[in-house]
Amino acid sequence: MLPSKNIATIIRDVKIHQLHDWQISIAQAKQIQCKLASQVSQRGKLANPRFIAGVDISSPDSTGIAHAAVVVLNYPELETVEIEIAEGKLTLPYIPGLLSFREAPLVLAACQKLSTNPDLMLVDGQGIAHPRRFGLASHLGLFLNIPTIGCAKSRLCGSHEPLPTSEAGTYVKLTDNDEVIGVALRTKARVNPIYVSIGHKIDLPTAIYWVMECCRDYRLPEPTRLAHLAAGNKLTTAHHG
Repeated sequence: MLPSKNIATIIRDVKIHQLHDWQISIAQAKQIQCKLASQVSQRGKLANPRFIAGVDISSPDSTGIAHAAVVVLNYPELETVEIEIAEGKLTLPYIPGLLSFREAPLVLAACQKLSTNPDLMLVDGQGIAHPRRFGLASHLGLFLNIPTIGCAKSRLCGSHEPLPTSEAGTYVKLTDNDEVIGVALRTKARVNPIYVSIGHKIDLPTAIYWVMECCRDYRLPEPTRLAHLAAGNKLTTAHHG
């Protein structure tokens, strides 16, 4: 069965798009992914967002407790305006391709503590760059009904050519079965690329643009970089704009 009932209860207490239950089997989870993938919007230009959020989740500790963080930054300053954390037990083991069913309930619990409504969310995970075209960024995008972008540190599926230069902003298409599912994007000169894909309600060129806009001298864009620190309890008060 997929994640614990206590997390699901938290989610039902708030107003989100409750698209399915979390108490389901592995086979049902895959069916849900295939069904909801068809509802993902790959269009949207998103001009002038005021608030951009990043989300990430820590690895569970020895008792199975993990911490999900959402950090909201203003734009264009990229100063931190809000940080929310939710903790809970992850009962589903790591299964490639089903990460969102392991992590989304806790991430959503953190998001629903927000008093700031983000215009865009960057997710440390895949969007449509997924075997069933429905990774964590797409899952969260449909539940929250906001534009989302997958910003993954590693590739789940697909292949790409070598990046032609070592300069920041260089990218190549990530393809799977002749379908473009994202890009390998070098966000900082002479460092490994990250994998950017559509989550929901945004097109790929716009996703690439906003990921680069959110980078500040690091490989990871600021929203997900700070969310990673917050989830690991390593985000100091110095980061609070």
